[in-house]
Parts: sequence; C-alpha cells; structure tokens
Amino acid sequence: MRKVYLDNAATTPIREEVVACMHEALTGCFGNPSSTHGFGRTAKSGVEHARKTIAKYLNASPSEIIFTSGGTEADNMILRCAVRDLGIRMIITCKLEHHAVLHTVKDLQKEYGVQVHYLDTDSQGVADLDQLERWLKEATDPVLVSLMHINNEIGNMLDIDRVAHLCKAHGALFH
Repeated sequence: MRKVYLDNAATTPIREEVVACMHEALTGCFGNPSSTHGFGRTAKSGVEHARKTIAKYLNASPSEIIFTSGGTEADNMILRCAVRDLGIRMIITCKLEHHAVLHTVKDLQKEYGVQVHYLDTDSQGVADLDQLERWLKEATDPVLVSLMHINNEIGNMLDIDRVAHLCKAHGALFH
C-alpha cells in the first residue's frame, strides 16, 4: 500500500540536499560553536556561513538572523523581546492563532500589563482587517500585530500584504 503524508502544517519531508548538508554538519562540525578549540571554531564557521547565506537571501544583516530550536521558541522570544526591549504596550492578534502566540500573549498581559486585542473572525476564520485598521488608527501606545499567514488548523490565508501595509502605515510592528 502506498502511504501519503498530509500533515505538512506540522512538518514536511526533508530534501536530499538538506539531509546531505545536515549529515556533513552533524558528523564533521559537531563542536560547540562557543568553544575556542578547533572543533568549536569549525562549528562556529559553519553557523556563521549559514547566517550570512540566509541574511543575503532576506536582504538582512547577518546580525539580524537568530537561530532557535523551533517556531514556538521563536514566537515566544520575539513577543517577549518586543514588549521588554521595544516598549510594545499593545498586541493585536486573533483567537485562532497558534498556542505559541496565544499563551505567550496571555503571559505578557499578566506580567507586563500589555493590552491584548483579539480580532473578530468570520465563519471561515478570516480576521476582520477593517477592525484591525480601526484599532491601529486609535492606538496611542506602541503596537505589535501578531497574525499567522496560513492557519495551521483550518488552512485559511491571511491577506498578509494588506496587514503589512496597515502596520507600516500606522507605525506598528508586524509578526
């Protein structure tokens, strides 16, 4: 029987080129990149090469590329750093967001008193972007909007271009 994998929202098959690259890194560059010995320097060189390569494709500075263990850690870190380091006082999100965002936002509300606004959604799970625009216009505190492009549970797509435009027009950060 032929098996078909349909949970690509969780993970996807790894391309052979990536497996080969990972194999090389895991067997030849396994040192601690923070160590000064030869194994560590080799590993650090590999990490920095990857950072520069990714930065080039994203038209970013290598110092802007931060590696995490996965999406949950990345979501948690960006939300916490935005509040702690950038002075975000309001977060706009949606109750259909991933728990990595929802749980962190609730914690930030308790810990820092951040205002949290949840966008209304229609019967298809599409966020009300007119409501987003109204809230951005009314905001007096620094705002972070955290909305996923494609919902991992129901598959609906966010009009990411419109959200980015609204955030930029109103000086809000967009995650």
